[in-house]
Amino acid sequence: MAQDEHSPTAGIIDDRPTALRFGEEPLAQTREASAALRRLTGLLVSLEHEHPTVDAMIGQLASWEDELTLAAPRDPRPRFGPEQTAQQRVYLDHAFDPGSFNPNFPEYRFDRIETESARGTVTFPVVYEGPPGLVHGGVIASFFDCVIQHHNCALGRAGKTRSLTVTYRRPTPLLTDLDFDITREVTERGLRSTGRLVRDGQVLCTGELDSVAMSTEQLAARDFGRRRGEDR
Repeated sequence: MAQDEHSPTAGIIDDRPTALRFGEEPLAQTREASAALRRLTGLLVSLEHEHPTVDAMIGQLASWEDELTLAAPRDPRPRFGPEQTAQQRVYLDHAFDPGSFNPNFPEYRFDRIETESARGTVTFPVVYEGPPGLVHGGVIASFFDCVIQHHNCALGRAGKTRSLTVTYRRPTPLLTDLDFDITREVTERGLRSTGRLVRDGQVLCTGELDSVAMSTEQLAARDFGRRRGEDR
């Protein structure tokens, strides 16, 4: 079966555990809207002067917010755990590619995932700017947390982040194709991974992450509520 380009396993060459579920899959609409919002935000922060289209957007956004408020669950807490209710918000799977449905997270792509290593590519758009033309350091930290835990979850062994140490060696440019790689080992306390962000062979920054080691059976499926109308 051909892979969906939006699948968590898109671009992954080797096998990984099947039927992992750390929440619900995002709606296709959510993915498309998220990508559009990211692009629009990049355009908004690039404008030098006020524009009539932005005035029209503001009015339309207020109307859309009112309509979606009526459709959204009344309780904004995630539908998770033994005391969950249908009035709570459904929790979307953040283990794989959160940037594909939430523009607050960066998008990335894995080329390969193996037991002790992984690699992929990422390009940071204007919305993640900190210093002029460069990626905000906090976004880089989020990026490392995302890709390293994605790697862990894909291998069926993951858990909460204990610590994340980011070392900034060189400025990380926006709008530039970058490579990343990850090395991973099992320790007495859990999992330890080191990620690198690389441009043309030069290491721009590194992220060292220690996490709790838990099996996917402890993390997945049973505590995440499904969308209303779907069987658990």
